[in-house]
Amino acid sequence: MKTVWGEIKNQIKMRVPENTFSLWIKPIACLQAEKNSVVLGCPNRFSKDWVVENYLDLIREKFNALVDRPVDVQLKVQRRKRTPSPAAFAPDPDQLILPGMPEKKRPKSFLLNSQFTFDRFIVGQSNEFAYSASKNIALGDSCDYHSLLMLSNTGLGKTHLSQAIGHSILAKNPRSRVFYMTAEDFTNEMISSLRNRCIEAFKNRYRQSCDVLLLEEVHFLGGKEKIQAELGYTLDALAQDRKRIIFTSSLPPKDIPQMSKELSSRLTSGLVTTIGGPDYHTRIKILEEKAKGFNVVLSKDVVHFLAGRLKRDVRQMESALKCLKARAELVGAKIDMDLAKDVVCALVSEEGSITTEKIMALVCEYYKVSIDMLSSRSRKKAYAYPRNIYAYLSRKYSDETLESIGRTINRSHSTVVYATELVEKKMKTDRSLKHQVGLLKKHLDESLS
Repeated sequence: MKTVWGEIKNQIKMRVPENTFSLWIKPIACLQAEKNSVVLGCPNRFSKDWVVENYLDLIREKFNALVDRPVDVQLKVQRRKRTPSPAAFAPDPDQLILPGMPEKKRPKSFLLNSQFTFDRFIVGQSNEFAYSASKNIALGDSCDYHSLLMLSNTGLGKTHLSQAIGHSILAKNPRSRVFYMTAEDFTNEMISSLRNRCIEAFKNRYRQSCDVLLLEEVHFLGGKEKIQAELGYTLDALAQDRKRIIFTSSLPPKDIPQMSKELSSRLTSGLVTTIGGPDYHTRIKILEEKAKGFNVVLSKDVVHFLAGRLKRDVRQMESALKCLKARAELVGAKIDMDLAKDVVCALVSEEGSITTEKIMALVCEYYKVSIDMLSSRSRKKAYAYPRNIYAYLSRKYSDETLESIGRTINRSHSTVVYATELVEKKMKTDRSLKHQVGLLKKHLDESLS
């Protein structure tokens, strides 16, 4: 059941906003599991009450669907355990510790996933250029550029390629000083250095003791003026010494809210590449490769069916394969077309059963705007407001890619990402917006039943 709960958390993660998942679902642990019952632990009473009120029915539904029998799900407050010191944690077997650092002083940010290498990356039409550019900058012999920015939605491979660059460089020269971290890690480290009055040591570490900087999720820096300024100085120092710098982001710098022109210019001063959603043939290759890794045997018919329905990203495909494996191991089900249909139904029923045309018609009718104005270039609030809600609902309920959703309103995929995040953020404080979106979602949910 603990394995099943892990898979259910992955499924719920794809159905709720990321911040909602991190706050309420992610902390829940499986405390006790039997054949027909499971006890889940919440970190505190407030969390338990909230989950019971808002998500218990969804959790029960997922358990019943995955194990194909009624499961009694109970929630309780988990006892707090004394947190051990960082040194007490055992290293993750899937992590590779970079060389050149004393064992006790290796921070978490210097760990690379051993699975994220070039030879394990599935190359297709949507990521071929990003793959070639990454490999070229990793080799670095006859490279005319030393900076690379990779843009894509989550789950499409930019982190894989970023870490593959680090692996390749270290394989060639194990003494290379490779710094891998997220923009949030960089921000937290700088803040800690300021508080502890050791900012000069922080500056010297990145400007003088770094050969390769792999910086993920630079869109996190939006609105953080001091962090942007410090990073800009660091990038100037690294560029002057012709050090290699790799960035990843879900948004182009020009579309990141409150991103300074100076840092935006530095981020795009080298090569910029995008990674789109995998096409049908690439999805087949990904499914076949992942199935081998999960030790799951699939017929060609099942592979082609999954490739035709699972269009979002690699994580969605991994989730389907894990579900198939769990069903086969836990209840002895045969992995055939019927089982594949059941799994896909649980994963994409809400996303794939409603078209963007239907969502657009609903939004236009509710807000009394025409379809032409929704897709116009006008930025008036009367049109931008429902346009953002349309983008949000399309990401939640349609099976279309970000690019496809963007094309329906004459916008880029990054605009769709930004609009979705904007709606999710405003719903936390704007009760009117939350109520409106709730009504629209209720209408869409009813059309699925």
